Amino acid sequence: MKIENTTNRNDELGENHVGTSTDTPMAADAFKLSDKEKIEIIKDDVRHIMETLGLDLTDDSLNGTPNRVAKMFVNEIFGGLDPEKKPTASVFDNKYKYGEMLVEKNITVYSTCEHHLLPIVGRAHIAYISNGTVVGLSKMNRIVDYFSKRPQVQERLTIQVVKELQKVLNTDDVACVIDAKHLCVNSRGIRDIESSTVTSEFGGQFKNKETKREFLDYIKLETKF
Repeated sequence: MKIENTTNRNDELGENHVGTSTDTPMAADAFKLSDKEKIEIIKDDVRHIMETLGLDLTDDSLNGTPNRVAKMFVNEIFGGLDPEKKPTASVFDNKYKYGEMLVEKNITVYSTCEHHLLPIVGRAHIAYISNGTVVGLSKMNRIVDYFSKRPQVQERLTIQVVKELQKVLNTDDVACVIDAKHLCVNSRGIRDIESSTVTSEFGGQFKNKETKREFLDYIKLETKF
């Protein structure tokens, strides 16, 4: 009965997209195996899933799928689990004394819901106010990409991006808003293809009503070329 109650609670958490930690839950021996070893094990697991579903893996179209999926998991969509792949974010002195907020908007988010392993696709908008240093624009995109490449809950992803930039820039004055579609909502369950999820994290000066409003107004500006 205890096991059944635990299972029901875990199912409920997953269906309601509730996270349990601001840090990605990792096992103590997460990096005991090499990437090559992980690919071999995952390949066998994917093959077993496909065979259990009744698929014929001798078919030319399906034969290479287990290996492709395993390599995709380790090298691509879950590559952000490896701290060695974390982007280096060099900072520079703010020599031009730019004192207003800097906003990088419409950063592409490709992530994976940790409850159903289905895609999360959307946009991130980031802002910071310099505390004497600045970071290269592309580094903000790379930080979003790194934390996106792991099983995620959108709230956690938003917090992780802000915390990382606060550490890099040595300031609390960082904000992030993410607007994304979750295919675990859009393609299964309720199957609501129109809904999206918006999360935000505001640090330092961005907690002030006026500063927050300025940032949100910048996000709404249409970018024209």
